[in-house]
Amino acid sequence: MIIAIDGPAASGKGTIAKRLSAHYRLPHLDTGLLYRAVGKALLDAGAPLDDVARAEAAAKALDPARFDEDALKVHAVGEAASMISAIPQVRAALLSLQKTFAQQPGGAVLDGRDIGTVIAPDAPVKIFVVASPEVRALRRFKELQGRGEPITQADVLADILKRDTRDRERAAAPLVAAADAHHLDTTALDVEGAVKAAIALVEAKRR
Repeated sequence: MIIAIDGPAASGKGTIAKRLSAHYRLPHLDTGLLYRAVGKALLDAGAPLDDVARAEAAAKALDPARFDEDALKVHAVGEAASMISAIPQVRAALLSLQKTFAQQPGGAVLDGRDIGTVIAPDAPVKIFVVASPEVRALRRFKELQGRGEPITQADVLADILKRDTRDRERAAAPLVAAADAHHLDTTALDVEGAVKAAIALVEAKRR
C-alpha cells in the first residue's frame, strides 16, 4: 500500500505522514528533506542557490541515512530548499531515489509536493493536505520559536506565501492536487483530529 501525501508548507502533511507510517507500520520518506539537504549543501559551500550544476551534483551525492534532521529544519535551509526545488535538474536527480522508495515491497508513506502526481501517480491512497496561510504561518512560527530562531510571525507568513507561489508556478512538477486525491483541510484540526481524519480516508480507500 502506497500512501501519497502532498500539500503546501506547514499544512500538517509531515506529521500526518509520520503518524500513518507508525499506524500502518510502513516506511516513511519526507521528500522535503531531500531538497533541504541539497539546499544546505549549497549554503555550506557558500555557493549561489541558482548554481544548477552544483545543485545537481549535490542531489546526486545525497545519502539520506546520514541526514541530520534538526539541522535541515532551520528556517534558512527551508527557504533554500524552496528555491532549489524549482530546478528541473535537481528534481530529475532525486526522482529515481523517491520512486524506488515508493515501490519497495509492502508499500510506503511519502510526503511532499508531487508524490501523487509524479513520484507515485498510481498510489491507491492520495491525500492532499491544506490549511489557511495564517494557520500554517502560526504553526511554523511556533516550531521555529521553539528552536530559538529569531523570526517574527509576520516574516514567516510572508515566506510561506512566497513559497506557495514558487511551488504552484514552477515549471517542474508544480504543487497541484492529483485528480483522485482526497482533500484534507487541517485549518481547524489539532494533530489528533487531523490524523484521525487521514486514517479514515485510508480505511475508506482500503474498503
